[in-house]
Amino acid sequence: MKFVKGFLHFWYDFIVGDDWKIAASVLVPLIVGAALVMNGVESLLLPPLLAVAVAVSFVVALAIDLRRHP
Repeated sequence: MKFVKGFLHFWYDFIVGDDWKIAASVLVPLIVGAALVMNGVESLLLPPLLAVAVAVSFVVALAIDLRRHP
């Protein structure tokens, strides 16, 4: 059980790290992109759409951090 707990802690620390908002800003557009692919959205639209979504997510995460720590 100690091995499993350590393994899960490693992956949490590796993915989330210091800021959960950055992990979420990558994960949410990927989940949305996967849902769009499953629903048959044309694949030529997805890369630019997801790139914009990730960029917007990073800007939102940065804005939240800057508001908290001026």
